[in-house]
Amino acid sequence: MARKKHKITQLEPLEDNSKPKKQYKDSFQRDFGKKVEGFMNKLEGSGKTILYGLGAVLILGIIVLIIYRWNASSNAAAQAALGKAIEISQSRVTTTPVQAGSPEKTFATEKERAEAAVAAFQDVSSKFGGNVGEKASYFAAVNKISLDREAAITELQTLSANSDAVGKLSKFALGQAYDGDGKFDEAAKVYSELAAMDNSVVAKDTVNFQLASIYEKQDKTKEAADLYYKIAKDASEAKDADGKPVPMSTTATDAKAKLEKLDPERAKEIQEPAPALPPGM
Repeated sequence: MARKKHKITQLEPLEDNSKPKKQYKDSFQRDFGKKVEGFMNKLEGSGKTILYGLGAVLILGIIVLIIYRWNASSNAAAQAALGKAIEISQSRVTTTPVQAGSPEKTFATEKERAEAAVAAFQDVSSKFGGNVGEKASYFAAVNKISLDREAAITELQTLSANSDAVGKLSKFALGQAYDGDGKFDEAAKVYSELAAMDNSVVAKDTVNFQLASIYEKQDKTKEAADLYYKIAKDASEAKDADGKPVPMSTTATDAKAKLEKLDPERAKEIQEPAPALPPGM
């Protein structure tokens, strides 16, 4: 029986209370950062989910955090090494040869790319340790899921024991792995723990949405409906700094759609904000 693919979503920015620090950027980081920034701009504030798969698919969802939120804590060599490992994990899978002279690295299969990514991240972890090493260990575990699922889950369990950003990301990935294996009790426990944490690097609505989906699979209809209702209701009443309604995120809209199936009458209580009128109207 084929395992289901799961989703992972955009991450909330971390608060940065530290003083600005001078950051190193070589040509690789600068060019690579532009690509990441473009992706970040598409996702920022949307709450939109992206497919949680193996390797680069998951990397896309969290690369914004890694490069932009943790950059200041990494030294130049570690940043460059981590960036190059991430680039490997995002390489194209194709059997078409690249043009002569092109520096692009491609792989013939997903398995080959995952193996190369795991090796690269493990090398970074062993060479640098510290914060960069933890990030690399997380990426290595995620990319290893398609190669050795049991070992990858064990590594995520170890990393998720920490309360830092890597620990929270690992806990979210662990919940998805449990879900994919049909271990719904374990998944619910992990998501509940993550939802109770302060300053989670994964959006609270995202965690609660995943938890609600687990409740549905456990036939806990009321618990699932309660969570979907809270996500959608809070979003429908959200206001910006000027007191104007904020458009509901995709996660909140999806939550309302789920609620309409589980509890249609309760869903009617949620009124989506009217679209903002163009200036001058």
